[in-house]
Amino acid sequence: MQAQTQLQAAQVRDVDAEGEALGRLRDARRRHLFATLAIRVVSLAVVLGVWEVFGRQVNPVLFAPPSAVFAAAVQLIGSGELWRYLSQSLVVLAYGFVAATVLGIGAGLVMARYWVIDVALETYITALYSIPMVAVVPVLVLWIGFDTLAKSVVIFLFTFFPIVINTYQGVKNVDPRLVEVGRAFRANEAQLWTNIILPAALPFIIAGLRLAIGRGLIAMVFADIYTAISGIGYLVVRYASIYQIDKMFVPVVTLGVLGVTLTGILRLAERRLAPWMNQQARE
Repeated sequence: MQAQTQLQAAQVRDVDAEGEALGRLRDARRRHLFATLAIRVVSLAVVLGVWEVFGRQVNPVLFAPPSAVFAAAVQLIGSGELWRYLSQSLVVLAYGFVAATVLGIGAGLVMARYWVIDVALETYITALYSIPMVAVVPVLVLWIGFDTLAKSVVIFLFTFFPIVINTYQGVKNVDPRLVEVGRAFRANEAQLWTNIILPAALPFIIAGLRLAIGRGLIAMVFADIYTAISGIGYLVVRYASIYQIDKMFVPVVTLGVLGVTLTGILRLAERRLAPWMNQQARE
């Protein structure tokens, strides 16, 4: 009876210790989140402050402070002009990026899995990735024209290669001992991919998507300017040509905010789909 009482007391102490450990972990996460948020707010305030002071000392024909950009943004948003041109560019970005994601991940997986395909395509992937896409645009215009398809192809070419290369490296970096363990437990090919290879390669794939997002936004503006003058690239060119720098900065800042937002969404997806990687980073 006494031994049973001691065992129950020990179990209660273990539960209490586990609860305290979880409480400390939650407190540590809250402190880290608060510190991160505070640093970002202070950093943003400093940057905007320096920008405001410097912008007021420069000719408004050449530069604009944040206060003027904000006033111009209110005007463009209120008139619907910003969203009208931004939506045109976002449609093209969606077409090109989705196509690059599907084909890039598929090509990376196939190349990493089958060495014959790897040997056959590696040279072409490296060569095409090394070619400046700016030099290809005039040829694309001759072949495809100036419409949405041409812009989508430009975005595809800018975003495809980071995705395929990162996917390939992710599969190649899978620990072969994990694959051997899976084979030892008689896992078939589909089970190996589902339970071992893809989860291990997922952080690399998402990293490739994050790189591709930045290149895709650059390609979106580039395609707007050099294929058909439309979309958000049109706003940049239009207001720069008439020296309304405050309004010119509005689509530029919008692109920056859009890039941060899309990258944040991918980071959130990584935490959801690969929580073990986030745990390793904290440790």
